[in-house]
Amino acid sequence: MKRGLIAATGVAAMLVSVAACGSDGDDNKAGADGFKGETLTVWAMDGSAPDGWTKDVKAAFEKKTGAKLKLEIQQWNGIQQKVTTALSESDPPDVLEIGNTQTPSYAQTGGLAELDDLKKSIGADWSESINKSAVYDGKQYAAPWYAANRVVLYNKKIWAEAGIKDTPKTRTEFFKDLDTIEKKTDAEPLYLPGQNWYFFDGLTIGTGADLVKKDGDKWVSNLADPKVAKAMDIYKQYQSFSKAPKDKDEATPQQGEVFAKGKTGAFIGMGWEAGIAIKANPKIEKDIGYFTIPGETAGKPEGVFLGGSNLAVAAGSEKQELAKEFLKIALNDTYEGQLAKEGGVIPNKESLQAQLKGNPAGLAAAPAAATGGTTPLIPNGPRWRTPRTRSRPI
Repeated sequence: MKRGLIAATGVAAMLVSVAACGSDGDDNKAGADGFKGETLTVWAMDGSAPDGWTKDVKAAFEKKTGAKLKLEIQQWNGIQQKVTTALSESDPPDVLEIGNTQTPSYAQTGGLAELDDLKKSIGADWSESINKSAVYDGKQYAAPWYAANRVVLYNKKIWAEAGIKDTPKTRTEFFKDLDTIEKKTDAEPLYLPGQNWYFFDGLTIGTGADLVKKDGDKWVSNLADPKVAKAMDIYKQYQSFSKAPKDKDEATPQQGEVFAKGKTGAFIGMGWEAGIAIKANPKIEKDIGYFTIPGETAGKPEGVFLGGSNLAVAAGSEKQELAKEFLKIALNDTYEGQLAKEGGVIPNKESLQAQLKGNPAGLAAAPAAATGGTTPLIPNGPRWRTPRTRSRPI
């Protein structure tokens, strides 16, 4: 989901939590027609639920439960306030897609139902790094749906012109390749503006640094940590190969549009940013390649910021058991794998990453997910950056 660098959003001080759980008999209603006559309302964000996945999950849910599924697609503009308001009302949507880094805020204020039982029944092999954001204060408040992270998008034509035959497996090899491009071609080796905070956050994850730390009951800056300094030094090394402005981010201008001109060796971004380049210059599509951001040693990718979404049940929903039935279906291996295949996103289980076959951007992103992370999951914490307005996961 779109979000600022520090995850938490300004949520109302306390949401009204009407945890109207089903009766004891609800557990026995999951069979065909067990929930006949009921309708489950699910909010999903624009761009998250592929058409094929939506059709198949809806059919499976309605066949198993006898209930109807009402999937409402939400737009990004104003969604945080809309969710905050909805969770405080007496008739909220039953299931909501929530940004992974926003989940703790809604959990802290009582807007989300606990899902510890669901985790025990279907989540034993959820990827720990992806599931981390769905846990608050030791309890499960959402289910991990999908993740997304950055990769290297490169111009195969320029790399071939420089005589580079293989993609790098270590950071040192990557720097060597960029140096070769600089010396043997007229291209800019790398486009990396000075304020690509998402890439920098990944570097801090890779060095084991925390941007903030707990001091008593307060969170304070931790930028003096030598591990943060190491991440900064790595960033500077990367940017030494770039002519991008140091006072701009990757969206000003859109780095995909810069790459589309065919004069840039590579940039670090989301796989879907290739679409921006192709829209600006359709001829460049055949020249675009992808590889995992290499780390210090081969076999261990660079740290990455994990964007993505969780699925949560509203605490105020009167259809708790029906909502869980939906999650059991939507998150089973069949449909989670289908989501990865159709949407090109990283699934919530490493065992399902094979579904990304045929999607080079997804295959490049997946290896880094296991050791990726987010910014500190601080409920109601400061927002360090204005959220995006684009309708794709960060």
